[in-house]
Amino acid sequence: MELNRKNILDKSHYGINIFAYVLRQFYPDTTVLSLSGRTCGITCNPFNEDKETLSIRIENSCAIYTDTEQKNFEGDVFDFATRYFQTKSEEELLHKINDVLHLKLKGEVVQELEWFNNTWHTDCSFFKAPVRNVFPSQTLRLNKIYDLIMGNSYKVITEELRGIEDIKEKRKFKANRFDYVTFSGVFERRNDKHLQKHSDLIAIDFDHLENLDKVREQLLNDEFFDTEMLFVSPSGDGIKWIIRIELEEATQAEYFLAISNYLKQTYNIDVDASGKDVSRACFLPHDANAFLHKRHRSL
Repeated sequence: MELNRKNILDKSHYGINIFAYVLRQFYPDTTVLSLSGRTCGITCNPFNEDKETLSIRIENSCAIYTDTEQKNFEGDVFDFATRYFQTKSEEELLHKINDVLHLKLKGEVVQELEWFNNTWHTDCSFFKAPVRNVFPSQTLRLNKIYDLIMGNSYKVITEELRGIEDIKEKRKFKANRFDYVTFSGVFERRNDKHLQKHSDLIAIDFDHLENLDKVREQLLNDEFFDTEMLFVSPSGDGIKWIIRIELEEATQAEYFLAISNYLKQTYNIDVDASGKDVSRACFLPHDANAFLHKRHRSL
């Protein structure tokens, strides 16, 4: 993809991620944006004595800003980025945004070669059942987790679970019998405070889908998010969607809120709120049709 304004907006959720990056440089320990629909509400303005006067919203596929006190303080996300980076030209600004947000927008030929040679990988903690066991037994990459899901290790217990009709019995069976992973990182023990290294992944959970196949195709073909892994949940009526996030731009909780709002607005589907938790447990079922991005398969 070429480096231009349109592609930057496409890869930064209309520019919201650019606002988030800049604001986090001034307020690193706070939630800088809370996206709801196409509006972020009011947040602190580093260019107005840190007052809560900055209003950010999306209009015509581009994030724009105003200030509730300063009438002339307004513009689009590129104007705001220019204020922060102090760039002298359009080209310099676009390159700066591309670099700090790791958008990898350069040129069609270069991008294609990078895609072919892409060997990015990350690690997750693997836990043996039951779920009350909070100490990991292994550290696995996505291709190894994929092999477990595709293989026969969990085939029998997945079929048993789906044959149970009582909801409480289902939950008990799953909690006691299914191994699980923490897709968002490697842990000393499963607790947010004991995170050793974040994986740059977030697991989005969709429960009780009426048209599972349709949602699966929508997610795999989404124009904003590359699917790193996708598989049907142990219950058989939901989907686990694993995608990459850039923690230099926003926290996992901020990403979760933005992604949830995007999915609701774009596909009218709701997600399980547990995705915002870094130490969230994700049970491993059998799914012979699970998806793994090709960048992970050669590892």
